[in-house]
Amino acid sequence: MPSNQNTIPRVMTIAGSDSGGGAGIQADIKTINAIGGFAMTAVTAVTSQNTKQVSSIHEIPYKMVIKQIELVEEDIGFDVVKTGMLVDPKVISFIASNLKQYPLIVDPVLISTSGDILISDEALSTIKNMLIPRAMIVTPNIPEASLLSGIKIINIDSQIKAGKRILKLGPEYVLVKGGHGESNNIVDALISENETKLFESKKIKTENTHGTGCTLASAISTYIGMGIPINQSVKKSINYVQWLLRSSPKFGKGNGPMHHKPPRE
Repeated sequence: MPSNQNTIPRVMTIAGSDSGGGAGIQADIKTINAIGGFAMTAVTAVTSQNTKQVSSIHEIPYKMVIKQIELVEEDIGFDVVKTGMLVDPKVISFIASNLKQYPLIVDPVLISTSGDILISDEALSTIKNMLIPRAMIVTPNIPEASLLSGIKIINIDSQIKAGKRILKLGPEYVLVKGGHGESNNIVDALISENETKLFESKKIKTENTHGTGCTLASAISTYIGMGIPINQSVKKSINYVQWLLRSSPKFGKGNGPMHHKPPRE
């Protein structure tokens, strides 16, 4: 793991493109650069979407995705690798097998806002059996954690239980995000083999929530790349997303994006 906090962390994000600019690889780039990292990308899919709908998804051929990764790695190099939307089992297998020397932050983009599963059974199985075991940290929301663990999450106890079951797949840490809960407060549970740490924050009433998961995982990736310990990286990232939710203007007619800017320290 990088330890020099005076260097600029090089963060490779492997994810899908959001034409609306609020989530996916666009949110990753904005977040990484705003916090002080250098963002590099491998695009896995191109989507046609806005704040109201996802109209279509075009998968990038796996050889092209892998070539993006290889060429950037051999030239610029990585300090951290962050994954988002992964649809091809061959790409997932490549990441797990060939990038295991880097801190790996896995944001498992599995379920749409409407509740539909976005990837095939084979891709889901490959994520569970190959990618997550290699991860430094996995950052599922409540529906994704339920899918990965097989546990229905109805309260903080089941949220922690699901995280501990995901931890058995092999990652160092699991951050089960609580934003999909019904409470007025959000509890994000960071679970490791030796500790469960809860981060509680007030739920902000806003329509500008598109891309929160991508932003959080990218922020964590950048702070880890700076050599900041995991607990502190998670806390700083949650604070960053909270600030963006409070301060972003309204863009679009639906579930609007956040307006990424440098963190307020």
